[in-house]
Amino acid sequence: MSDTATAPDEQPKESLSAEDRMRERRSAAFRGATRVLARTGMRSSLRERLARLQEAAPEVYDLDEPSDVYGNGVVEALERRVAALLGTEAAAFFPTGTMAQQVALRCWAARTGNPTVALHALAHPEVHERNAFREVAGLRTVRVTGEPRLPTAQEIRDFAEPFGALMLELPLRDAGFVLPSWEELTELVEAARERDAVVHFDGARLWESTVHFGRPLPEIADLADSVYVSFYKSLDGFGGAALAGPKPLVEEAKTWRHRYGGMVFQQFPTALAALAGLERELPRLPDYVRHARVVATALREGFAGSGVPWFRIHPEEPHTHQFQVWLPYGPDALMEAAVRQAEETGTYLFPGFWDPKGPGLSMTEVTVTAEGLDWTRDDVRAAVADFAGRLPAARPSAAPR
Repeated sequence: MSDTATAPDEQPKESLSAEDRMRERRSAAFRGATRVLARTGMRSSLRERLARLQEAAPEVYDLDEPSDVYGNGVVEALERRVAALLGTEAAAFFPTGTMAQQVALRCWAARTGNPTVALHALAHPEVHERNAFREVAGLRTVRVTGEPRLPTAQEIRDFAEPFGALMLELPLRDAGFVLPSWEELTELVEAARERDAVVHFDGARLWESTVHFGRPLPEIADLADSVYVSFYKSLDGFGGAALAGPKPLVEEAKTWRHRYGGMVFQQFPTALAALAGLERELPRLPDYVRHARVVATALREGFAGSGVPWFRIHPEEPHTHQFQVWLPYGPDALMEAAVRQAEETGTYLFPGFWDPKGPGLSMTEVTVTAEGLDWTRDDVRAAVADFAGRLPAARPSAAPR
């Protein structure tokens, strides 16, 4: 076989689509980058992920204990840990958040007698789950608002029809990882109670909300009747979720978990990774949130002096360690500039996708984790200047409204 021969499972480079070539470039650029604001496990190799788990697992669980079988052992230890952290009576492990929330809300619907769930138009079940609430769980959703913020207490009070449950995504990812103020949240929950509705928190990223609210996790979770949390979105686990709340609800949820196919034979890798995330990443999240605010300020300063015709950092002061950057270019131009910067300088400022938001307008999400803590404001401003210099020459245009 010649040196240039292609392996049986590989396509020749020239036969790849432009999209596939860019995917390969992005992956290689991220692996080779020396400076990033976040380096999440999902972009690591299997060898790297397993090595990190092997290092962390002995710190969080006795590895001489028997392996789990159908949810006992280390899975039960994880459930107890989550309940203690959130201050709830009990918690149940689920393979996915999609399953956990369907189960929670169908259980509440049986109790209230009303299958209607009030939520935001940008809530995850409405945008990313293929109508699973309706198609699988037999629930009906109604949208309280589509504004890029959480609903207000007055909107809940004035809503035109009854609902059995109010689901609040905290933070609301597709609106920019935004949170209400503590006062707004407590008023919102009170308004739902006035309407005899239960309150469920979609807390996939609730772990990092303590800085913005200025409250510990148990006090935040105590506002809701039930809470879902994720183990991979902020804790860098392999996957999995938990539903926390009153013991009777959680016990019923475990029955539905089995019916949904969530009673998996063995889950120790995912459970151990979740425990490691709670031990290692959870205590660091407040530092990430605070430094994300430094990074956001520096990005704003950098773009202001870069010559780009318009930009937006949203929220101006991030509520969590994640936020949005909006720029007046198409996604292809922005992706190319970001990848070339990484390939040529080792700095990958914007490794995420750029989503089109209108003609000549795109948005990407920025995450700050441990790798980003070393970045100073000057570092960020310099990276912005280099990135902006790789964009197409600016054409006069009105700022998006």
